Amino acid sequence: MASTKTARPAYVCAECGWTTSKWVGRCGECQAWGTVDVAAPARTGRTQAAPVSSPAVPISQVQVESARSVGSGIGELDRVLGGGVVPGGVLLLAGEPGVGKSTLLLEVAARWARAGRRTLYVSGEESAAQVRLRAERTGAVDDNLYLAAETDLGGVLTHVETVAPSLLIVDSVQTIGSADIDGVPGGVTQVREVASAVIQRAKRDNIATLLVGHVTKDGSVAGPRVLEHLVDVVLQFEGDRSSRLRLLRAVKNRFGPVDEIGCFDLVDDGIIEVPDPTGLFVSRHQQPVAGTCVTVTMEGRRPLLAEVQALSVASSTPSPRRTSSGLDSPRVAMILAVLTKHCGLNLGQLDVYTASVGGARLTEPSVDLAVAVATLSAVSGLAAPTDLIAIGEVGLAGEVRKVSNLAARLREAERIGFRRAVVPAGSEGLDTFTGKMSIQAVHTIGEAMLCLDAPALAPRPVD
Repeated sequence: MASTKTARPAYVCAECGWTTSKWVGRCGECQAWGTVDVAAPARTGRTQAAPVSSPAVPISQVQVESARSVGSGIGELDRVLGGGVVPGGVLLLAGEPGVGKSTLLLEVAARWARAGRRTLYVSGEESAAQVRLRAERTGAVDDNLYLAAETDLGGVLTHVETVAPSLLIVDSVQTIGSADIDGVPGGVTQVREVASAVIQRAKRDNIATLLVGHVTKDGSVAGPRVLEHLVDVVLQFEGDRSSRLRLLRAVKNRFGPVDEIGCFDLVDDGIIEVPDPTGLFVSRHQQPVAGTCVTVTMEGRRPLLAEVQALSVASSTPSPRRTSSGLDSPRVAMILAVLTKHCGLNLGQLDVYTASVGGARLTEPSVDLAVAVATLSAVSGLAAPTDLIAIGEVGLAGEVRKVSNLAARLREAERIGFRRAVVPAGSEGLDTFTGKMSIQAVHTIGEAMLCLDAPALAPRPVD
């Protein structure tokens, strides 16, 4: 008699989806502790041909009217989505705890309901009374907005059939579970099953669906990676706890671009749009101040002015400190080395601190030149002109490299009131810029430093 071999259970990491044949306390892929759990056994058998829900037709005969985007009532959200919410589309909104995800979606639900469209808000983290209190505080109470506190997948689907909404919000997908599936809510198997069921219902009934997702320690979407593949749009809601400014970015968008951002201001009575956030990252000084320089960075298609500040003091330790806030620390260290090599700056006995203003996170290479100007200004005590901006990437050889969208950056700076600009020579769009700004095109970082009127720091030839 042949012996049957018992299949060994598989274990899956809830954070990254890594699989192993035995249980371990730490994931071998993402190194997270306590995230490995047993996975549901795979089903065996072959899938047979079955009736189809609708026959295949030529693509030219497919009707697209029902899939046109509908404005959500929030312009900044519609900007990121590429026009609005698509009926039948499923959107995943992820962000850190307390960043304002629920507040934003409750505002979306209220504006959708005020337009006479039925909305269902399912909360798995708060009771209906708690959501009602928050809605009263933000002015989001409307008779077309239905609330349900539910953590069972079957109950959520029943609410959808009963209310028949045109917009469904699930807050959050990690708190919903199914009694028919092994594992706890938030696990890999449960999240996959819940997302699949909600997406299937949204596609069948043409319901625009917004799902709230948790994030891991490094800021990525929690749960299996397949969750991001299943949905149509993945949005990241970002913001510093010490700042009211919130940024909404599209990580994936099947219906529009992924290079737009939306700006919001988190206030006591809710969340409001910020159509023109440029002034939030710049502190205009009445008199020139040493150690500051303004640049223009691109957030998606939107140019934003941002201020870089630097401070240098005599070091009290053998190893001088290099501290950055809001800037890429390795890139700042590289710029300091370039200043030492090509501008004769002696930083060996100085602590150098660099930071951005207003909690902005500046990682674009075009910020390099502003960091260099601010650092040289702090060390020399010579202030840059208050109407000056610096845009350019700095290379290790001391050259200033071209940046993209230069004309759009210059137009935005001129609109705010800046009249002088230091930019890379030969940049695309420089010859088509028709503004009245005084443009100084430079090839090397030594030439750019002359904007501080420091004759002792003459430009050196590039090695």
